[in-house]
This record gives sequence, C-alpha cells and structure tokens, in this order.
Amino acid sequence: MAKKKPDYPKSKIVAVKEEIHGVQCKDDFRWLEGDADGKITPEVAEWTNQQNAFTRSILDNLPGRQPLKQRITPLLERSDNSLPVFAGSRIFYFRREGHKNQPCLFMVDSVWGKEQLLIDPELIDKTGLTNVAWFSPSHDGELLAYGMARSGDENYRLKIMRVKDGTHLGDEICNKVINVFWLADNSGFIYSRLADIKNPYSREIRLHYLGDKTDDDRLIYAQYKEGPLATTWGPFASLSEDGRWLLLSYYTSTRSNDLWLIDFHNWNDSGEFEKREIIVDCDSMTHARVIGGSLYIHSNEDTPNGQIYQVDPAEPSRKNWKILIPERTDATIEGWDFTRSSLIVSYQKFAASELVKFDLATAQQSEISLPGIGSASISCSESKEDFFIRYESFNFCPSIIYYDCASNSRKAWWKCELAVDLSDMRVEQHFYESKDGTRVSMFLVYRDGVKKNGQNPTLLYGYGGFGISMTPAFSGLIIPWIQDGGIYAVANLRGGGEYGDKWHQAGMLSQKKLVFEDFEAAAEWLIAQKYTCSEKLAISGRSNGGLLTGACLIRRPHLFKAVLCGVPLLDMVRYHLFLMARYWVPEYGCAENEKDFDWLVDYSPYHNICRNREYPAVFLYTGENDTRVHPMHARKMTAAMQANAANTHEKPILLWVDRESGHGMGKPLNITVEEQTDQWMFIRWQTGLETAR
Repeated sequence: MAKKKPDYPKSKIVAVKEEIHGVQCKDDFRWLEGDADGKITPEVAEWTNQQNAFTRSILDNLPGRQPLKQRITPLLERSDNSLPVFAGSRIFYFRREGHKNQPCLFMVDSVWGKEQLLIDPELIDKTGLTNVAWFSPSHDGELLAYGMARSGDENYRLKIMRVKDGTHLGDEICNKVINVFWLADNSGFIYSRLADIKNPYSREIRLHYLGDKTDDDRLIYAQYKEGPLATTWGPFASLSEDGRWLLLSYYTSTRSNDLWLIDFHNWNDSGEFEKREIIVDCDSMTHARVIGGSLYIHSNEDTPNGQIYQVDPAEPSRKNWKILIPERTDATIEGWDFTRSSLIVSYQKFAASELVKFDLATAQQSEISLPGIGSASISCSESKEDFFIRYESFNFCPSIIYYDCASNSRKAWWKCELAVDLSDMRVEQHFYESKDGTRVSMFLVYRDGVKKNGQNPTLLYGYGGFGISMTPAFSGLIIPWIQDGGIYAVANLRGGGEYGDKWHQAGMLSQKKLVFEDFEAAAEWLIAQKYTCSEKLAISGRSNGGLLTGACLIRRPHLFKAVLCGVPLLDMVRYHLFLMARYWVPEYGCAENEKDFDWLVDYSPYHNICRNREYPAVFLYTGENDTRVHPMHARKMTAAMQANAANTHEKPILLWVDRESGHGMGKPLNITVEEQTDQWMFIRWQTGLETAR
C-alpha cells in the first residue's frame, strides 16, 4: 500500500509565467510574497495561520517534547555577559540572567566595583519583546546613548541617559540609528541612520549636538542616490577619541570599501569637507584608527590574510603606508584594538583564535595565552593599559578575563556557571577534501564513548558566506544532544572568513556552488568515516546558511534525513526585490543581469524542486518582522515543496512563522525556548536520537 502524504493546508496555485533572458520561468506561489510592496495580505496571513497550526499539530504531539523543553530551558536561562566597555572610570556591559527575556544594561565605577543596573527592558515592556541592542557611553562615562527596538524589527531608536541618576535627556533619534561616536567634549556625537525608514538604501551620517532638534543635525555624508554603489551597505564613519579626525568608509561590495580621512575640526568650523584618500577603487576591505598622532590601517589589499600599516594622517594615501605588522601565511587578522601602549591583534588560525600583543614603542610582541582551541574577542581603551578578553569554545562556558598589561597578570572577571559536567565532551578538528580537491576543515563535538559504527545521529551546521567565520562557540543547546549520543559538526566552508579573503571570494557569485559542494563533501566524509549514515544525518543553517541547506536538500535529497532551514533565502531569481536584499548583490549576483541569472536560476532552491521526488523532512522557520530576509522565501518554498514533493507523513514539510520576531535579533527568552525545543525535537524525531539513548 502506498504511504499517504501529509494532509497539508491548501496552497492555491496562481501561475505567473514570464520570460527572463530568453528562459521561460513559472512561479505558482508568487501571491505568497504579499502585496505589491511585499506587505502581508489577509490571505497570506490566513495561510500562515493554517501552516502554523499544522506544524503545531505535528510537533506538539511528538513524544518527549516536554521533557526536552525542561532540559533546554535551564541551558538557555544561563547567565550571559557582553564584553565590558571602558568610559572614563566607568565600565558598561550587557548581561542577561536566568528567566529574564532580554539582557539588561549594567555599569560599574571601577573594574571590581559594585554593579549598578541602568536599564531593564522588561520594566519598559512587560511582554519581553523590547530590547536594548547597542550602547555608546560618552568619553567621561556621564552620558549613555543606546538604541531600542521591538519584535526584532531592528528599527533602533536612540535615547540618552544621565548615568548618575538614570534620567533621560529629551534627545531622541529614530530610523535604525547605529554607530554613535561622541565628540571629545561630550557635547554631541555623530551617528548613522536611514533618511527614509522605508528605504534601506538611504543611510546617512549626521552630527547631533545635545539639545538640538534632529531636523537641525548637519549632514556629513549620505548614501549615493544612483549607480551600482547606491544599493550597497553604504557609508560608515567613526571619530578619533580626540575628535580631530573623521574616518569615512563607503562599502563598494560585501568584501570591499573606499576609505578617506577628514579633518573633522576643519569641517565643523569652516564647512570644508576635504576627503584625504586612504584607499579607493580597490577590491579589498580596509579599516583604520587614528591613535596618538598616527594613522593605523588594517587592510587585505594584496594581502588576503590582512596586514597592519602606519602612516602620517597628513599624507594617508597608500603609497605612504609603512608596514607595521606583516601578513601571516598561517593566520588571518580578524580583529584589532589599542591600549595606551599596545596594539592587540586577534588572529584566526585554522578557524580558532590567537591573541598577540604588540608594544607600540618597542615593536616587541608576545602571545596572550588562551585556555584552548576556541574563540576570543577583546575590548580595550586608548587611555588604559588593561583590557578584557571574552573566551569560549564548544566545551568551555563563556568567560571574561581581565588582563592588566602593566603587571602582565590576568584574573577572571565573569564566568558563566552551568550545573553541567562538560569533561566528557570531546572537540576535534578534521580536514576533508571537497569535490574539486580543496581542503576544508570541520569541527566535531561528541561525548566520550561514541563509537564510529555509522549509526550516530549527527547534526551538521554551516554558513559559508559574507566572510563570516564559524569558530568554536559555546551553545548550551547542543549539550542534551551530545549527552544522548548525538554528534555535532560545524564545517568551515568557502565563502566564510576562516582562511582569509581568498576563502571568502572562492564562495561568491558564480562560485557559490562550491560552498554547497563543500557542505555535501562534509556529509560524505562523516558517512565514509562511519560517524553516521544518511538516515541519521541532519543539516542546519540560518539566513545565508538557510540558502545553503535549502540548496543542498534540493541537490542531494538522499544524502540527508532532515533539514532545518532558518530565515532563508530560497528564491534567488527575485530575492533582490525585497527589503535590503540589494546589499547582497555583490555576494550573489542579480537575475537582472543575464550572466548572473544563469547561475542563480541553476541553483535557486525554489526553482529546482522536482515533482514527485522524495526529499528529506524539512522544517522551515522565519520571522514575520524580518527586515533582512523576506519571509516570502520560506512561505513559497513550503508551498512548492508541499505541492510537489513525494514525502509521506513520516517526512513532512513544515513551516513555522514567528509573528513576534524578525531575523533573530532581540528575540526574547520565552520565544527562544519554544523555538529551540521545536527544532531539536524535530531533528531527534527524524534521526531517531531518542532510541539511541
């Protein structure tokens, strides 16, 4: 007897046929994009209600969901602390404790001083949907600018608090405000926002003086109005701490920018906006800082792993750059910051962190030891010798270390405490060959005693884009999976930043398929090495990683048992028409260009679903308030797969649309607990982990 397909909610077919560059294209579910502006319609809202109800009818009835939720909840309720930020004698940071839905903002008057709560978002909004996303203290620590958003929409509204008594100034600025840099006398700041909240390509940099009306804020620089650079990430600016110099950057792609130096005092006094060229019209990413009368530059121009230079601000053009820290062939620079006398450089070697301190006076360098193979980030101040390090790994809870350069000593400043024994959790790094012979690395995490018998439920995670690295990071969510005998794998795919700019470039545009091949090769290696088998293997990815898992499930449906596909891009022929997606054209290409269309339509998951083919079980999830990746991708993919796939009720195609969240930023704890329980329960069900206990 033929197995029955699930009784999915009905998705009507309204075929739209069009010819694109001589190719006939058919789109049966374009109505799920919403109205002409991409806004949700009543019909789409009702369809979403039905899909959510269907998904709940499956997931809520899986045996073991409530016990799993009870195990996951305390792991998500663990304390988490951001890197502290120096400002005068004060130190500011985020921390989320226990049952709190959102992180709170705290301050101490000294490194070991008494903690003071500044902002608790739940006192502002009891629903837990409002979050403080960023903060920027004035140089003396007396004032605090911060940005708030709600329901994950990332529409940050700037407010300013008097730190001493918690009262607020009347100044408020709206429209996705970010990147606040204070003037030296703390009388105002520069900031970035959208000129038009409905236009993601309208970013501008302005100067605000405290007490002034926002309409009176002077325009410093604006996103170009036309041409290919009008739809990139646009302008970014920062001020030197003494307020003398403005560094102005303009993104020309997802891996390149132009950079200039401006005498800010001269512009503010005379209105003369003289751009001194640091680097322009180059296929590279460059950042800079003015410290103590010198301009320091970090660039990967002709040095894909990055190099640091020094130059006189009076003559900052590339011909005058002098190498301070040469490129390493074995590691790439992922970050840098300054203390009063040192430059701290964070390297990435084989996708893990190394920290090196360079003395600016003597040029001596010394490595800063870390607890193991993990991920480290730093927070420094130009006026202090000490700094903070945040460190974590798959089997090492996040901790913040206070490092005193003067005494060359360190002390634990904060550490996440979990009542879980991680001593039997093993972390390994392996290398495998992709289809074209390229060597790719992958982390494996599993418990002692797991046997290589080809039967271990395994979750393989990947991203592979935008130069973003997948490094060892702690996640309490994998602990129950590991405890019960599962394996967790993270692949360092091309398109990421693990091995420098060339690694990123190798997974862009027409070479995007290499990212998918790297991921598929990781799965094949796990099977060949008898860690798992196709019937026990699940894959997971979010955003660009959702495109990755969506493409791989279509390309190699019999290689995987189950797929988690989060906030994904899936219609690559029309993705650029929605929200801020034209930002990503330099990474993916655009179907408006014929040569780009050829490779996009060739791998676009939505356009390559085969009728009556059996696919892995799929759980797509998205947020209705996503301002980055439009939820239409997940909607259309769900409808098309439910209509065409030969999957039975044992391998369903499920969709969950969170009505109170966006791309993931600012998601409250209570929603996160339910979301993660659903996802891990789905993977356990499909890979049979419960029977492996």
